[in-house]
Amino acid sequence: MLSRVANCLFWMSRYVERSENIARIVDVNLQLLLDFRDLDEHRLAEHWLPIIQATGDEEAFFKLHSKATGQTVTEFLVFQAENPNSIVSSISDARENARMVRDQITSEFWEELNRLYLFVRSRQARDLWNSSPFDFFQEIKATSLRLQGMADATLMRNEGWLFMQLGKYIERADKTSRILDVRYQTLPEHGVPKTIGQEEVLEWSAILNSCSAWDAYKSIHGAEVHPKLVAEFLLLSEDFPRSFEMCIEQFNQSLRKISAVPDGRFSNEAERLTGRLLAEVQFCTIDEVFERGLHQYLDDLQLKLNAIGAAIFTAYFFQSIKTMDEEIFVQQEEQQQQRAIQNEEFKMKNSGAIGTRVLNF
Repeated sequence: MLSRVANCLFWMSRYVERSENIARIVDVNLQLLLDFRDLDEHRLAEHWLPIIQATGDEEAFFKLHSKATGQTVTEFLVFQAENPNSIVSSISDARENARMVRDQITSEFWEELNRLYLFVRSRQARDLWNSSPFDFFQEIKATSLRLQGMADATLMRNEGWLFMQLGKYIERADKTSRILDVRYQTLPEHGVPKTIGQEEVLEWSAILNSCSAWDAYKSIHGAEVHPKLVAEFLLLSEDFPRSFEMCIEQFNQSLRKISAVPDGRFSNEAERLTGRLLAEVQFCTIDEVFERGLHQYLDDLQLKLNAIGAAIFTAYFFQSIKTMDEEIFVQQEEQQQQRAIQNEEFKMKNSGAIGTRVLNF
């Protein structure tokens, strides 16, 4: 597969997953405000600023807005084109990447993604947002899930599919860790909090809801909500599909299917870093996480994901062309080889040649 095609499929999938996760974060925090009463301006800033910090866009946000309010934060994360990670920007980038590899995806997948793109850029989207943000976010999340279902049901399980899986799972792992990091200010720097108040229970329940994990969490822990239990579930669960460990496990499997390298070995830096991260998570305990400090631990995870993403780019997407003359030479060589193949096929057809042929260049 061409590196350009693999790159587009990887980022198409990653941008779709990003738009869904941003929708989850903003939706749950809007709903959470309904449980709090009489918040002053300072308390509202404390509610919204951690969301910008968790997404890693604090610097970009304050270049465009003077302070964090519900209106400025939601506009920045949902509609603002100047924010490359907003929902509208992510969906636009996903659609552009899909357009460039239109022959690699099915008509059903393309039509659904294109419909979502047209929706978020329409007046209808603004009207729906103004009347019911909940319904707006439901549309984003539902379409993302439909796209995942269409990919599962209609796409060939080839290298293109595997690069889509890489994009989905690295983005999901990153956003799960960032969502979990939203309320780290309420925790001690090291160790597990002794007690938590009712307001903190609501905030940690919101974190579970942001990951669609509330029902799965209750099936194990019941109604007891505690930072330690929530963090353990979202980081170290082997069964929940949005947990960090599950995402890295799926990412690792897809990565090794591409190169056909078994576990325990590696053929490039991406495989080495992924295998090491997976082992670290699998053999880690939640007590060790809190002893180190949840915020510090999550920061380290995000840095390691960034390193894996850079290694993926180097291993599969980057093509080193030193000069323009060298690039032109490579293109000419490819064209000459293509013409030689076409000429040989034409000669064989006219001579009635039957069988296989081997061309050496």
